[in-house]
Amino acid sequence: MNKVDWDVIRKKLPVKRTGVDVERRKKMFTEFDPNGNGYLSLAELDKGIRDVLQLENVFHCKPAIMRAYQAAKAKGPQRSKYSDDYVERNEFRIFLVYLRQYFEYWQMFERIDTNHDRKVTLSEFKLALPKLEKWGVKISDAEKTFKEIDSNGGGVILFDEFSHWAIQKSLDLEDDDDFEDVEK
Repeated sequence: MNKVDWDVIRKKLPVKRTGVDVERRKKMFTEFDPNGNGYLSLAELDKGIRDVLQLENVFHCKPAIMRAYQAAKAKGPQRSKYSDDYVERNEFRIFLVYLRQYFEYWQMFERIDTNHDRKVTLSEFKLALPKLEKWGVKISDAEKTFKEIDSNGGGVILFDEFSHWAIQKSLDLEDDDDFEDVEK
């Protein structure tokens, strides 16, 4: 696992509602949207993260990109018959906010998933209890909590399940930049 430079990520994601960040987002959206149709597909977002933002470690984190895309495209009001399938300009800021948050959750997930198979077993979860406490949640019954997180009953925790739980528990990675809570 590569060390993440959270300061670089923060500087490259213009998520504030200030004039400067609004202008940066407008320009960035245009750069992400090569065909100029006002809709960003998952592929366009993925390419923009690599080519425009030049955030290589985020680009390689496909689960975080997918979660941010899914969350953002459902956030704004439906403006056309394509709205539910793409991220539009009015959803782009929230996509960047979600991207940062899901990338943080992915860093947590990777630290728990010690064999790097993209699944957390009960034994990995139990070993991670001290880390989880540092991130903001004290767990008294590991098996019960594991079963609660494993919402599909598959016997392992997948990233989607972990991130859903992490949101509910407001987990916060101890060594990130404490990305300010941006109104979603």
